[in-house]
Amino acid sequence: MRAVIQRSGQASVSVKGNMVGQIDHGLVILLGVTHDDTEEDARYMARKIPHLRVFEDDQGKMNNSLIDVQGKMLSVSQFTLYGDSRKGRRPNFMKAAKPELANQLYDCFNNLVIKEGVQVETGVFGEMMDVQLTNDGPVTLILDSKE
Repeated sequence: MRAVIQRSGQASVSVKGNMVGQIDHGLVILLGVTHDDTEEDARYMARKIPHLRVFEDDQGKMNNSLIDVQGKMLSVSQFTLYGDSRKGRRPNFMKAAKPELANQLYDCFNNLVIKEGVQVETGVFGEMMDVQLTNDGPVTLILDSKE
């Protein structure tokens, strides 16, 4: 499982012009699932991400987590994180999980983050989405459950 994590001042996701998720201060997570991911990968990511210390404390050091600052999470499924563009000019997505598995593990991840005490807003799995955000910092990290 792979995530692009962006600290955000505000963010939203829309499908066909209709806003389906919106947060203020928090994290935007673009989450990709590969074919050999399991619920253990979702558990690892759901335990790790809300506790990453990427928010500043009173001294301006990144010592606070999403939970510490009572931020929210906007979670968007993103199969293109497993795109391979080493050959040719069009990426292949053979490493991305089939939709059934990807949707199951995406939902699992989101539900586990909610159990960590975080309010989670989501996009719509399998839909074309417009994601807008203000990247705060900017702070952007990549996390892979296999690495």
